[in-house]
Amino acid sequence: MDGVETGTGTGVEGGAQEGGRAGALRVLRRLALFDLRGMQSLWLLARRRRHGVPPGATAVPYEREERGTLLVLLFVVVVEGIATELLLRGVGAPEWLRGLLLVLDVYGVLAVAAIGAARVTRPHVVSGTDLRIRSGAFFDLRVPLALVSAVRTELNFNEEKAVSVADGRCAVSAGSRTNLVVELAAPVTVTRPLGRPAEADRVHFFADDPVTAAAALRARLGQAAPTARPAGR
Repeated sequence: MDGVETGTGTGVEGGAQEGGRAGALRVLRRLALFDLRGMQSLWLLARRRRHGVPPGATAVPYEREERGTLLVLLFVVVVEGIATELLLRGVGAPEWLRGLLLVLDVYGVLAVAAIGAARVTRPHVVSGTDLRIRSGAFFDLRVPLALVSAVRTELNFNEEKAVSVADGRCAVSAGSRTNLVVELAAPVTVTRPLGRPAEADRVHFFADDPVTAAAALRARLGQAAPTARPAGR
């Protein structure tokens, strides 16, 4: 009996270790994908192009809300790199150390710039077949138009994460805000930024111009804009 129990415990531990390694590899692959998409976005921005916006589709920008924050962060990273280099020169730091930190500083500048570039070049997209909701290089959700049952503007200032999924509600925010809601006739599978799947039948997201975005989506769906109710009813 002791031998059986020990074997079972070893099997469980081995399975847990395998699951942990698989999870770590999944996260590493996702992080590498983010870097690749970010560098691609810098290239697209330099060429004034956008990713995944086919002819006839409507691009829905969402980057304006966090533009100022990213520009300030980029400035801070650049100043920090310059200050570090001057400090290391002043104390006579070895060339290899200065070179290593310079590489890290350049990577930091590129990483911040890539985040901003991805938000510009990867907008939400309304096409003839689906609604594509994105958050820079980190999140990409396609919602078939056939599943969209309702669209409305609705402000929410309390989103805690850029992307969250809970109780069938998916939120893709900018600056902790969402201003559009899409209700679905059936759940869709949502892949979180680090790869874990979930189901959602409501999607809250942010657009720079939510009224225009909602109108474009309703036009694709053939829906009329909701009529305002008289006060007191």
